[in-house]
Amino acid sequence: MTDPDPVAPAGVRAGPGRTAAGLARACHPGPTVAVTALVTALAVATGRDAAGCVLAGAAVLAGQLSIGWCNDAVDAERDAAAGRAGKPVAGGAVSARAVRIAALVALACCVPLSLASGWLAGALHLAGVLAAWGYDLGLKATLLSWAPYAVGFGVLPAFVTLGLPGEPWPAWWAVLAAALLGVGAHLANVLPDIAGDLRTGVRGWPQRMGAARVRLLVPVPLLAATCLLVFGPAGAPGVAGWVALAAASALAAAGLLLAARSSRVPFVTAVGVAAVDVILLVGGGTSLIA
Repeated sequence: MTDPDPVAPAGVRAGPGRTAAGLARACHPGPTVAVTALVTALAVATGRDAAGCVLAGAAVLAGQLSIGWCNDAVDAERDAAAGRAGKPVAGGAVSARAVRIAALVALACCVPLSLASGWLAGALHLAGVLAAWGYDLGLKATLLSWAPYAVGFGVLPAFVTLGLPGEPWPAWWAVLAAALLGVGAHLANVLPDIAGDLRTGVRGWPQRMGAARVRLLVPVPLLAATCLLVFGPAGAPGVAGWVALAAASALAAAGLLLAARSSRVPFVTAVGVAAVDVILLVGGGTSLIA
C-alpha cells in the first residue's frame, strides 16, 4: 500500500478525463502556449524550413510543459497551505504524483526534440529548460530567482538560429533583449502573488524588494529590451520601430501612473510592453542573425 497524495483532498478520485483536464491546467497553459508560439514564429521569421519550425516548436512545447508541471508539483503543498484552490493540484483536479510523472515524461521528450535541431542548438535549449527546473526546485526563493528567466529566454534566439544551415549565432542584442524580456516576465509574473509568496516562505528577488518597488522596476528591463530591438539592428530605426518604442513607453508610463488605482494595472501594462517586444523580436527576421 502507498500513502495517498498528501495534498489531494480526501475522497478525490480522478478519472482519466479529470486527470487530463487537471494536467492541462497545471502546465501553465498561458506561458506554455505563448513561449511555444514565440519560438515557432522566430523559426519561421529566420528562415527555417517547415520541418525545422515544427521541430523547434515541439521541443519548446515539451520543455515548457515539463517546466509548468514541475512548478505545480513542487508547489503543491505550499499552494494547499495558502488555500490556492484555483491551482489544479491544491484544488484536487489532479494529483501531485500525476503532475510529477508528466513533468519527467515531458522532460525526457524534450531531449531528443531539442537535439534534432543540432547538438549545439539542442544543448543550449536544454540548458535553458534545466535553468527553469532549477527555478522550480529552489532558486525561486533566492536572490538569483531572476537568473533562470534570463537564461531560459536568452537562449531562445540561439536555439532558433543555430538550427539553421551553417549554425549561425544570433546577434548579441537579440540575445540580451530576450534575456531582459525574461527578467521582465519574472517580475510581472511574481508581482500579483508577492503577498501570498511571503506568507508561504518564498523570498526571491522580487519578494524581498516588495510589491511597491517591483511595480516601479517591472517596466525597466522590458523597455531596455525594446530599445535594444529598435536600435540594435544595423541602420537607422524605421517608422515601425519608433512607433513600437512610443507604444512601449506609453504603456510603461500608464502602469506607473495608474498603479494606485489597481494592483493589476502594472501587470497588465507590463504584458503589453512584453507583447511589443515580442512583435519586434519576431519582426526582426533574418536581422537577428549575427
